[in-house]
Amino acid sequence: MPRSADPSIAVFDIGGVLIDWNPRYLYRKLFAEDTAAMEEFLATVCTPDWNLQQDAGRPWKEAVEELSARYPEKAELIAAYDLEWDEMVPGPIPGTADIVRELKQCGKPVYCITNFSVDKLDRARRRFDVLDAFDGIVVSGEVRLLKPDPAIYRRLLDDHGLSAGDTLFIDDVEKNVEGARSVGMHAVRFTDAATLRRDLTRYGML
Repeated sequence: MPRSADPSIAVFDIGGVLIDWNPRYLYRKLFAEDTAAMEEFLATVCTPDWNLQQDAGRPWKEAVEELSARYPEKAELIAAYDLEWDEMVPGPIPGTADIVRELKQCGKPVYCITNFSVDKLDRARRRFDVLDAFDGIVVSGEVRLLKPDPAIYRRLLDDHGLSAGDTLFIDDVEKNVEGARSVGMHAVRFTDAATLRRDLTRYGML
């Protein structure tokens, strides 16, 4: 499907775009600043792929129990990934929530596609009211699809009757940006709010 010249609908990612998430914020404390030990733990035990399975819908209780059975000496550290998850999210990405609100004030629809577990997103919503500003949202843990699978982008379009060419997708991960483009969406990689503002101005959305 050809992309229109001027998209009018913004589609945001959450982690790395609207909120700052990184397990190192928590584990630096738990490892008493032993960076090498922390990095080994995150590379071999609570890995990105393990976390992504929760984003795909696996219950956290099941994930923690299975991993703790494999690494019983690390059980407390593994459990912390779930129980102390909020420590991984120190705050918002500066300036992006303001852009979401400006778009809505301008009458632009604002949607979201996020790789997120359902329960953790509920926790984030209690802290960041911008996460309730979307006209529609597709959560990977709910639909059991993950970016950059083209199906998750199509799910948003189909569920809300949107044309891909009318949308601009915003994500901090390049492969997710490419996934959006593969279904005909405009897409930009997020680096900071100032750059995003310029991108949106270039597309005529702000």
